[in-house]
Amino acid sequence: MPLDENRPFLPVGIAVLTVSDTRTAEDDKSGQTLAERIEAAGHRLAARDIVKDDVEAIRSVVRGWAKDDAVDVIITTGGTGFTGRDVTPEALEPIFEKRMDGFSEVFHRISYDKIGTSTIQSRATGGVVDATFVFVLPGSPGACRDAWDHILKVQLDYRHMPCNFVEIMPRLDEHLKRGGTQL
Repeated sequence: MPLDENRPFLPVGIAVLTVSDTRTAEDDKSGQTLAERIEAAGHRLAARDIVKDDVEAIRSVVRGWAKDDAVDVIITTGGTGFTGRDVTPEALEPIFEKRMDGFSEVFHRISYDKIGTSTIQSRATGGVVDATFVFVLPGSPGACRDAWDHILKVQLDYRHMPCNFVEIMPRLDEHLKRGGTQL
C-alpha cells in the first residue's frame, strides 16, 4: 500500500494487554512480539500488563487505559478461542461503542493463508471504547505478527493512503461533542 512521504509519521501510544491464566512477564511471547513491533515501527509502548481470563479484570484494565490520554490504541492478546476460560470477546464486545467487523474479516483472511481453516478457532475482533481503538487478538505470537505486520502497522501509520486509523482518531468522540447522541 502506498505511503504519502509528504506526510509526517505520527507516533501513537499503544497499550498491550495479555489475557492468560498461565503467562508471566518472563514467558509472554505474544505480548513481547507486539511490544517489539510497536517500538520498531516508531510508536510508543504506553502500557503493558497481564490479566487472568476474567471478564471484569479485562474490562477494568481496558476501560482504565481508554481513559488515559497517553493511550491511543489498545491491543489484547489471548482469550479468543472457544474453551471455557476464553472470555476476551465477551468482556470487550459489550463495551464497544462501535464494532469493527472489517478487522476480524481481514484478520481471518490473512490467517487463512497461513493456517488454513484453523483460523475459525479464533474470535479476533475490534472496536472502539471511549474513543480508543481496541483490537482483540489470539494468544499466539504468529497471530500477533500477522495482525501487526499486515493490518495494524499499516493502519496506524498516518502516511498510509488512501486512509488510516490515525487520521480519524481525533474524531472518534464526536458523538460526545453532540451531547451524547450516538448514531
